[in-house]
Amino acid sequence: MDFPDELRYSKEHLWVRVEGRKGVIGITDFAQEELGIIRSLELPEPGDELEQDDSFGSIEARKSVVELYAPFSGEVLEVNEELLDRPELLNDDPYDSGWIAVVEISDPDELTSLLSCDDYRDSVMAD
Repeated sequence: MDFPDELRYSKEHLWVRVEGRKGVIGITDFAQEELGIIRSLELPEPGDELEQDDSFGSIEARKSVVELYAPFSGEVLEVNEELLDRPELLNDDPYDSGWIAVVEISDPDELTSLLSCDDYRDSVMAD
């Protein structure tokens, strides 16, 4: 499994790449491995306001349907529309072409609740 050092991670198995006042969000390699083959997903719309820890979409996989929980609050600026036609990108390339959304970070202090690469790796390997 891959755990890029430059990313931050939520306990709900999402990664965040902070780019100034924006955060790019996706699911982790661990999450896609656990879910199995991803069949479809529900994405937020640009302009939607996310609240930290609230559901903002879902992923339907062969094994189950899971909710996506916002790792921080902010306005959705962009979503990866390509995932609607090619959800397998989440399995094939979760950290690059499989990104889910770009969100303007409304409260940078919320990012302190995210895990470092080492902390996230330790938490999933302990399970």
